[in-house]
Amino acid sequence: MKMSGNTILITGSTSGIGRKLAEAFHDRGNRVIVAGRRQGLLDEITVARPGMVGMFLDLDAPQSLARLADDVGARFPDLNVLIANAGISRAEDMAADDWNAADAEAIVQTNILGVLRVTAAILPMLKQQREAVIMATSSALAFLPRTDFPAYCASKAFLHSWLTSLRHQLRKFPIEVLELSPPYVQTELTGAQQATDPRAMALEAYVTEVMQMLERGNHTRGELLLDRDYPRRWAERDGNYDVMFAAMNPT
Repeated sequence: MKMSGNTILITGSTSGIGRKLAEAFHDRGNRVIVAGRRQGLLDEITVARPGMVGMFLDLDAPQSLARLADDVGARFPDLNVLIANAGISRAEDMAADDWNAADAEAIVQTNILGVLRVTAAILPMLKQQREAVIMATSSALAFLPRTDFPAYCASKAFLHSWLTSLRHQLRKFPIEVLELSPPYVQTELTGAQQATDPRAMALEAYVTEVMQMLERGNHTRGELLLDRDYPRRWAERDGNYDVMFAAMNPT
């Protein structure tokens, strides 16, 4: 992936990893379009960053995505990078008497269908470019789950498999397909407490490492994974799955 001169659309970019990525790419001379459902944050970002463009997008509303795709196609026909970053996470206790599938359905709607729908909407534009990139945010938990977040981990496992197929199917196009698999990072993904949790990796440090990996082309099989997460990535192959699973999910 070239690091400057791109036109980049990033979903879920009003906070957390998406926002830091938007700022990092903007600093490197890219035109960045931030998309999200919180208009106030979109306004705040674009005021602070002249040249950055904000677009409202609610991935749960098909008409919102259709409007955004039309707007991007008309205003930014040179769009060549899609970063599908929007995602939600919720703990679930399926052993509880009052458990229902509502949280799982919301996670599937945003984390899976949201990525599929935005990719389907933007892919025709990317196919017209001489050099393009699709990146979606998965998780290191795609490979070994935390069982208190069952639907979230499963949604990321889905994305890992789906991106592998997408990469193979698009192999004859000049489109690079990347999977961003963060560890536990100081964002508000699971709530405000995560943003200050000392066990989580600092957000700025994480995005700095991601940008360095992209600059060096350091992403075997298209996976942007920190070195410390490779034991989890290959736990089953290396015969460590049960031990690592037990450590992550104590009884």
